[in-house]
Amino acid sequence: MTTIPSPLAIVGRSAPRRELPDKLTGAAQYSADIALPGLLHGVIVRSPHPHADVLAVDVSAALALPGVRAAITPADAPSVRLAPDLAALDTRVRFAGDEVAAVAADDLDTARRAAALVRVDYRPLPFVIDPVAALEPDAPAIHPQGNLAIPEPLALQRGDIDAGFAAADIVLEETYYLPTHSATPLEPRAALAAWDGDNLTVWKSTRGVHVDRAALAQVLGLDAGQVRVIGPHLGGGYGNKDESRLAVLAALLSRQAGQPVRIEYSREEEFVAGRTRHGGRIILRMGVTRDGDITAIHGDAVMDSGAYQASAPGVARRTGQGMLYLYRCPNVRFDARPAATNKPVSGSYRALGAPQGHFALETLVDRAAAAIGMNPLAFRLRNHVPVAGQAGPRLTPLDEIVDGQPVEGGIPFSSNGLAQCLRRGAAEFGWDEPFDHSDPADPFLRRGRGLSIMIYRGGVGSESAAGLTIAPDGKVQLVSGIIDVGEGAVTVLCQLAAEALSVGYDDVVPLFADTDATPNAPITAGSTATFSTGTAVLRAAERLRELMRSAAAGQLETTADALTIADGAVFVTDDPTRRMTYAALAQAAGSDALTAEAVVMPGSTDYIVNSFGAHFCAVEVDTATGRVRVARYVAAHDSGRIINPRTALNQVEGAISQMLGFALSEELITDAPTGITLNGSYLEHKSPTIQDYPDITTIFADVVDPVGPMGAKALGEVPSVGVAPAIANALYDAIGVRFTRLPITPDRVLDALTRQQAG
Repeated sequence: MTTIPSPLAIVGRSAPRRELPDKLTGAAQYSADIALPGLLHGVIVRSPHPHADVLAVDVSAALALPGVRAAITPADAPSVRLAPDLAALDTRVRFAGDEVAAVAADDLDTARRAAALVRVDYRPLPFVIDPVAALEPDAPAIHPQGNLAIPEPLALQRGDIDAGFAAADIVLEETYYLPTHSATPLEPRAALAAWDGDNLTVWKSTRGVHVDRAALAQVLGLDAGQVRVIGPHLGGGYGNKDESRLAVLAALLSRQAGQPVRIEYSREEEFVAGRTRHGGRIILRMGVTRDGDITAIHGDAVMDSGAYQASAPGVARRTGQGMLYLYRCPNVRFDARPAATNKPVSGSYRALGAPQGHFALETLVDRAAAAIGMNPLAFRLRNHVPVAGQAGPRLTPLDEIVDGQPVEGGIPFSSNGLAQCLRRGAAEFGWDEPFDHSDPADPFLRRGRGLSIMIYRGGVGSESAAGLTIAPDGKVQLVSGIIDVGEGAVTVLCQLAAEALSVGYDDVVPLFADTDATPNAPITAGSTATFSTGTAVLRAAERLRELMRSAAAGQLETTADALTIADGAVFVTDDPTRRMTYAALAQAAGSDALTAEAVVMPGSTDYIVNSFGAHFCAVEVDTATGRVRVARYVAAHDSGRIINPRTALNQVEGAISQMLGFALSEELITDAPTGITLNGSYLEHKSPTIQDYPDITTIFADVVDPVGPMGAKALGEVPSVGVAPAIANALYDAIGVRFTRLPITPDRVLDALTRQQAG
């Protein structure tokens, strides 16, 4: 095959995002915008108790209210569970806000009045909201199997940590406390359910339509073919729009009423009954030599899973990835015990687990560097994991795809631009230049600098599929079952398809997130969309090009290997005047002839595919008020080849701005005596605003990954990982206080300064 440069090349350029015109003009429909004839509005009845048995539910007064069409209780719910510990409705509630019943009415006001008329007889039970206390033998049992939110404690080890600590000159240990906080999306969760006989259609805010279909079919006793799930536009996903009962409750109400039902969370419900980031406690130990080598790392995490398991298994593993793999170290161990508590449910939230683990690791690394008198940048340059990976034997069979979150040694990375990120980021930031920690004009102002590095899975995920078709008008239809959760997946995948098929970007027509029209797909999670589904797109494009050559060979009276595909046409390589446009080829071949699909298990049997980053920041601290301002930020990332520079820049800037809240202000507070969430609102949850965002400079390493699609690796979640430790390290540089509890609020800054002055 002859390949020639195409003026249509789009990979590496900032193609406009596909969904922006509809979003900017208001034409985009979100789940709460969709209306059907006879639409009813659903409202959920929620428990006021953090832990209680539901003895009886009386909905008679609610059903007697004019305009009320349906009411469901635990007695009306299927016995099949959505998850190992989550029923559609249960006779035991496990947090203040847990679902007890639901009603549907002609309008929202009537539904709310009906919900208030539902009478529930509760038997309150003892409750526990501290995850460490929840794992004590005498703690109230939240689930029959106990309060450990995974089947067995997680224990991951490489080498011998006892020998590693024995070889150290200095052993450091610290205990870290992480907050529970909300993703605070502008769009609350919503789901609309409608039945047509025994067939169900659901429109919902989601990150996985096919996963939702499987769950709904299982719970409702249907075949998968009887359930259709459609994912409309999503108003801020952050990996967080799933793992709830919402769609099942809407479907049950709709079936009882015989009319479509939509349930949309209120703002307070989104805070309380949505999904939060796991808080918890991490105890971390590190051994170092006076020469600057790390001999052992041991992390022990107790994570707060809230009332139900949700994504606790994945969070447990990902919290420890940095401790296991970010630094060259032969002896590492990570233990994790996610605990069930009587608090709002923790679930998936951007880079789940990694920000918590990296906060502990990267602040202790700064302590280690200081303990031996080494510059923290030099310490990281000396110790970060190299492209060769970790020492030790490979345990994964040679013919199996390597895990994106490895423990074992003996496997190199497909690419590793971490050293480049550190050097280029430091140069841009001016790390080695003089820095003034004070301001002569303001005696209360102190300044500091800090850095952090990070590692994250590079996109290897579940089995992924994509389909491509040349339509009679010459357009290329791209079909995929994944959903764009706001990161620009549709745009990037259209760019890959356009480049692979040598057509214009606007000539690719995407069809995504509809189970009736797309192949099976995993949830959009773990920064896998570009890598995993992108690999499937390129594989499908290869097959489609073969079909195009075969079809054109007969029409052009030549052989397939004598043809070139470029610039929207198929032509004879030695005589470009003998050519066919894509439209002509599709019309001649027939509507079904030029369709190719690919199903891939992405990854590599030879390499670990990971993404990396290095963050540098400068902070200002007002020692009179305790206020912290991030004045400047430099983020350098290795995410392989950047498919769309503008979208990539948006991802980095958005992640950093979002995670300012995790570092400095956001915490969902549960009242200890009552178990009630105290601050379920934007006013009191203290999310950062545009006034808090720093000046951010973004650098992308000059890396092309040999495994990723057209050289790309993951980016969407990676920048959120290093924000909190970079800020905490800068605060130490500014005021000499090491913070081990997040968020670092003004009152905690003032308290630390008071204790510092008191000696």
